[in-house]
Amino acid sequence: MSTPHPSVDILTLGESMGLVVMEDIGPLATADRARVRFGGAESNVAIAATRLGASVAWVSRLGTDGLGDKIERTLRGEGVEVRVRRDPHRSTGLMIKERRTSTSTRVHYYRSSSAASALEPEDIPDEWVQSARLVHVTGITSALSPSARMTVRSVLQRARDAGVTVSLDLNYRSGLWSTAEAAAEYIEVLPFVDLLFGGLDELRLVDESIDTAAAAGPLLNRFALNQVIVKDGAHGATAVSERGLTSHPAYTVQVNDTVGAGDAFVAGYLTAWLQDDSIDQCLDRATRAGALACTVPGDWEGAPLLSELSLLDSAEPVER
Repeated sequence: MSTPHPSVDILTLGESMGLVVMEDIGPLATADRARVRFGGAESNVAIAATRLGASVAWVSRLGTDGLGDKIERTLRGEGVEVRVRRDPHRSTGLMIKERRTSTSTRVHYYRSSSAASALEPEDIPDEWVQSARLVHVTGITSALSPSARMTVRSVLQRARDAGVTVSLDLNYRSGLWSTAEAAAEYIEVLPFVDLLFGGLDELRLVDESIDTAAAAGPLLNRFALNQVIVKDGAHGATAVSERGLTSHPAYTVQVNDTVGAGDAFVAGYLTAWLQDDSIDQCLDRATRAGALACTVPGDWEGAPLLSELSLLDSAEPVER
């Protein structure tokens, strides 16, 4: 376990998995060529936020295997403070991305009993939570296992007790739990959340009447939220706060891969929010980061540096 930094802007926790990306188009059974990468919603946010100038610590468990080595080394190389327990009895999770056709992709997960699924509240000491300016979690971690779920609850409770801002990206994954299970857990933890991110379909798990961003307004009072940020992909995003609705259109880019764009969006919003930017400025940075992430294949590889956000303003394809 690494020595903790006295304080960070963002503390996040969750699973990162090895990723095998098939280069051949066709069924997995006939594919031969592949690249080895990694990805995970929280580590994606950690890298993206670090590139945007924030100090970030990522907490998880990894196996004592090559995939765990790759994940830890790369995150450290990106400037993320890695606080992990290496588990000799459990493997790092794995996902395989199959390019079934030229326009469709399937992702196969091998994460049952992974090292990260054994996360426990004791893996995150009180001082790590108390010294962060913001704690960010996603619904994915709570879906991994009962112990991971209790870990998220414990961290959010401790963050609330310490007056630390909490951000939650619902990130519903149907392969991990049912809509009923997810809804029950969201409702359980939302009283501890300040900034809530989600798409309309995810927000409907909390309140089935939500069919527009404006309809998410009642969630503010129901759960004492500061803001609800509604992600709507190519249509942009809307933030709902006590001031009303603030919307921002999406930036138009040539899309290469949308995986990880939502995580870059969240990182953009949080880093702007931490420097007291206006809601419109937060949305602008978020939509820029999300758009630029779409232009590069991979979960986190396309997340932009702070200096690169202005690339969307340039009409010139070559910078000199």
